[in-house]
Formats: sequence, structure tokens, C-alpha cells
Amino acid sequence: MNVVALLTAGLAPGLALLTYFYLKNEYGTVIIRQVIQLFIIGALLVFPVMVLQFALTSEGAVTSPLAEAFISVAFLEELTQWFVLYVFAFRYGSLSSRYDAIVFGVSLSLGFASAENLLYLAAEGIDLAFGRALLPVSSHALFGVLMGYYLGRAAFTTNKNVYKWLAISFVVPFLLHGTYDSILMSNHEGLLAVLLPFMILLWSFALYYVKKANESTDKKE
Repeated sequence: MNVVALLTAGLAPGLALLTYFYLKNEYGTVIIRQVIQLFIIGALLVFPVMVLQFALTSEGAVTSPLAEAFISVAFLEELTQWFVLYVFAFRYGSLSSRYDAIVFGVSLSLGFASAENLLYLAAEGIDLAFGRALLPVSSHALFGVLMGYYLGRAAFTTNKNVYKWLAISFVVPFLLHGTYDSILMSNHEGLLAVLLPFMILLWSFALYYVKKANESTDKKE
């Protein structure tokens, strides 16, 4: 397999989406170095997550497609990414605006998705690159948007609601990710008839929150 073609097919969708969401930042406060750092961290997260997923399967902890979708895939992937984003952006970071958290969330998610995409295409062939760009890679980006948005809400809230927004910043992408994977794993004949409306709805939610974050002020609530 041509290494250049593999790298291009594997990385181009994630980098294109990251550029898109980065340029949507009307404040322009995110430092590119931080974005690159989170992209790399996201890519490295693939390997410990794969080990944990293998362990769950080997130990018989995942016995159904629904459990695999929500526990082995959605829970592990979103929890590890949420923890890194929480530490990097919320606990020890300095967010200048709510949209900063969206860019960080997207960068982390797309780093993970890009590494996952490279491994998948290396194993299955780059003929599947277009479909993976439309579905798995873009869905990870949208989960990152939602995680970042709600974590940004937590960062700019000074009252007890901070814990509510932190919880939501994990629960929402986790549930959406689990639903997405459960649809894929169903192998139903009408798969596209369900998956395409789901993706359209997901894009609509993400773009709505992108707009809402850009319209918000930087002041603490």
C-alpha cells in the first residue's frame, strides 16, 4: 500500500474538519500550538483505548452489539477524551472564550478519529476512505463540538451549575456516540435511512452550538 496515499486518506478528513471549526472561531483566541498538542494527544489515546476494548472483549464483559456500542466504544472513548479535555482546558487551562473549549474538544476528538482512521484504512484498504470521512471521522468531530461546548459552559459558570455542565459535557456525547454505533452495528437493511437523518441532526446540533458559543460573552455568569 502506498504510504503517502494512506497518510493522505487517513489524515486529510480530520485536518480539513479541524481547520473548518478552527476558522469558525470569531474570537480567534486559541493558540495553534495548543490545538496541535491536543490533536497529538487524541491520536495517542487510541492505543490505550484499544487495549481496554480488547480486554473487555477477552474477558466476556461485552456480550451484545448494544453493550459493545455503549460500553466498549462510546463509554471508553468519550470518557478518556473527556478526562483529557477536563484536565487540559478546564482544570489547568485558561479558556478565553467558550468557543476555545469547542476547538479543543474538536482537536482532541479528531486526533483520535484520525489515528483510528489510519489504522482502519491500513488494515482494510483506502477504498473505504470516503465513507469513513463522511461518517466516523465527522461524527467524532461533532461529538467533540458538543463536549467542548458544555465544558465551556462549565468554565464560564460561577455557581453550582458548574457540576451540571461538566456532567452534561460527558453524558451528551457519550449517549450520541453510543446511539451512532448501535445504529451501525445493527446491520439493518435500512441502515442508511436511519443513519443519514441522524448525521444531519447531529450536524444541525453542532452548528447551532458553534453559533451559540460565538455569540456568548467571555464574562463569568
